[in-house]
Amino acid sequence: MAILRVEEIRKMNATEQSEELDKLKMELIRERAITSAGGAPESPGRIREIRRTIARIKTIQKELKK
Repeated sequence: MAILRVEEIRKMNATEQSEELDKLKMELIRERAITSAGGAPESPGRIREIRRTIARIKTIQKELKK
């Protein structure tokens, strides 16, 4: 799954943002499970990128509510 940039997130409607947020949360759970089981993640920086993308989506959603 590609990491989304602010411009891409802003172009999405509210339902698309929510769907993408759910997908990213599930991916984060999978990555953390691999790490906690003692396995080496495919990309060590992936967890950080996922967390940042989730934060971007939540920030934009909050901005739109104002």
